[in-house]
Amino acid sequence: MILAVLQSRMTSARLPGKAMAPLRGEPMVWRQVERIRQARSLSKLIVATSVEPVDDPLAAFLVSRGQAVLRGAAGNLSERFARALEAAGPVSHVVRIKGDCPFVDPAIIDKVVREALDSGAAYASNRRLRSYPRGLEVEVATAGALGVALAATDPEDAATASPFARVREQAQPQAHCVAPRDLSGLDWRVKTPADYGFARAVYDALYDADPGFSMQDVLDIIQGRQDLARWAA
Repeated sequence: MILAVLQSRMTSARLPGKAMAPLRGEPMVWRQVERIRQARSLSKLIVATSVEPVDDPLAAFLVSRGQAVLRGAAGNLSERFARALEAAGPVSHVVRIKGDCPFVDPAIIDKVVREALDSGAAYASNRRLRSYPRGLEVEVATAGALGVALAATDPEDAATASPFARVREQAQPQAHCVAPRDLSGLDWRVKTPADYGFARAVYDALYDADPGFSMQDVLDIIQGRQDLARWAA
């Protein structure tokens, strides 16, 4: 089984509540769920959030839509990953997607998973050798490599450190996916109100015609649009 874990929370210093901010009439987190579910390589998706009251609306919404949700301590990301592994049952690989990435591309998820499977690598990503826009990162680790990282995580670091950071440092062998051209200077993450405005503009332009629009579709639509120039190549 290949398990995807989407990290999502309502807290954000610059854009509080962004997970539930609407994109074409649905919360951003749901648009991410839709896109991740289109990846053919995945067996199961769990959204990991916290037990804090601020995340209650997020969890309740997802559960009402039939989406599996796992809640854990806000200050312990490692615990949430460990519990996701346990809840999912026998898992061979874990795919990590972050919650500020509404443009996560199903085809890129499949590409990184395929690289992990074909290479036999303990860790595969399009992140370590950066060539894709930020916000399209996909990380894949074997359940064994992630388990070792979780066991080695110092309790004092669990509040802030992702176990995938330790996987990146320690797991061998590793495999890397590289884009056809270097787009590493672009940042499509939603961290500020301006970023959210960009996401809304792209979804307004692309979603109705193709809910699974690709990275190339985003590149095409922002070319020649002055209002989106800061996010263009």
